[in-house]
Amino acid sequence: MSATPAPPVKTGLTDKILNGVERAGNKLPEPFMLFLILFAITGVVSTAMAMADVEVTVPGSDEATVIKGLFTGEGLTWLTTTLGENYIGFPPLVTVLPILLAIGISQHSGLLAAAIRKLFGSSPSWMLPYVVGFVGVVSSIMADSAFVVVPPLAALVFKAAGRHPVAGLLGGFAAAGAGYSTNIFPTSLDALFAGITTSVMDALPDFEFTSVNPVSNWFFNIASSLVLGFVAGFIIDRILEPRLNRQGIGRDEITEEGEVATSGESAEQMRAELTPTENKGLIAAVIAAVVLTAIVLAATLVPASPWRNEDGGFLPESPLLDSIVFLVVAYFIVLGLTYGIVVGTLRSTKDAVAMMTESLKEMLPFVVLAFILGNFIALFNWSGIGTWIAVTGAAALEGIGLTGFPAVLGFILLASCLNLFIISGSGMWAIMAAVFVPMFALIGYEPAFTQAAFRVGDSATQVITPMNPYMIVLLGMLRKYEPGAGLGSLMARMLPFVVPFWFVWTVILAVFFFADLPLGPGNGIFLG
Repeated sequence: MSATPAPPVKTGLTDKILNGVERAGNKLPEPFMLFLILFAITGVVSTAMAMADVEVTVPGSDEATVIKGLFTGEGLTWLTTTLGENYIGFPPLVTVLPILLAIGISQHSGLLAAAIRKLFGSSPSWMLPYVVGFVGVVSSIMADSAFVVVPPLAALVFKAAGRHPVAGLLGGFAAAGAGYSTNIFPTSLDALFAGITTSVMDALPDFEFTSVNPVSNWFFNIASSLVLGFVAGFIIDRILEPRLNRQGIGRDEITEEGEVATSGESAEQMRAELTPTENKGLIAAVIAAVVLTAIVLAATLVPASPWRNEDGGFLPESPLLDSIVFLVVAYFIVLGLTYGIVVGTLRSTKDAVAMMTESLKEMLPFVVLAFILGNFIALFNWSGIGTWIAVTGAAALEGIGLTGFPAVLGFILLASCLNLFIISGSGMWAIMAAVFVPMFALIGYEPAFTQAAFRVGDSATQVITPMNPYMIVLLGMLRKYEPGAGLGSLMARMLPFVVPFWFVWTVILAVFFFADLPLGPGNGIFLG
């Protein structure tokens, strides 16, 4: 007897849209090939424009910029003589790699995870959603590890406090993903973004702008992190958890046989409480931070400090601001070493080297990608295409009167849409920065502001796109509580975070914009 065929499953509008996003995204090549294709296209276009004798004059410049073609004698000579320089000189490598070495010690010694567990474990039940929201937003300091560390730990502490563990699981992931581009601490992402932003401004030679460094968006990031952390907590507390309760989603993990799993195993794998030794390690790390801060202040606040500028101050430029990478590295190394020595995870320099090596291993895909990224941006600048797009694009925006905050909103919306397909923040920023940073500079905006606007559009939508590989990881975690959960149900529970994050973050940017507030030390919004 043949089995009766199952009736076709009806798909709603949301599922159709998400399926379309997944199909379109799957057709995109992987990042290295994507930039290799873009490099080739830029080479062909630049050659055609060079043959047509295209040139452009930057406003305020006396000389015209002549477009140069890659597939010419001059272009091929440029490529063969600067290939390695374009790669090794790629600015993000200069800042990201030292910071990664330092973060590796803090992360693999256990310091970062212990700090997160301390925040979770010491919070009362009513405050947990807001703590999860805040910790999730700032957990990007751990890079992609945040997506696999924060959600299950949040679920564990939610359950221990008598709250719904799935609310902690999903809320922790949503906060970490939707707020990934901001943090109250400078991170490797800040260094990466700053390096790309600075490099693309070579399209406008002799153009005066404030240099961009890892803390150029720090004030904006602090405000964003605090507000978005609260927003995430509010959504978890007032929308996500009540809806899970109304749906009758179970609070216990289910085994493959359909039985309720004991919580002993999961609790043993990931404890919320810190051991006495781990508490001592955190206290020692705090003391080390205070001592290091005192040393930095003593070195920089004295009137004759060599870290002051020629006027005796620190802004807009000074050796102190140029030492940001050093300071970030120093704090992460000192605190990580202190914690590791106290708890016993770091017994010799061999352990420290192993931790730094492990951190670099996790970043190797970017190190490889940087080869084609650096050469793509170098070609964009050398050929003059970046300058031509910036000048003509700025003129077009001014021609239609779209030069104020509406232009910024359009840029943010475009970034949010592209984020559904291109999950790599560095990859997408390399593409968008090459066009929009010089273009917005010509209509009066500092590169640091364009970078801040990109942050708003870069994160929120990545928690609803099937192109995010960690969505599949999260689905596996969710199915421990809800075996029948699918990607559609996961997307539906992430959606309440997307629009509020996008809207509130845009409002924060608008406040900085219209009040002309500094985005970071020495970095404003408007040129001049």
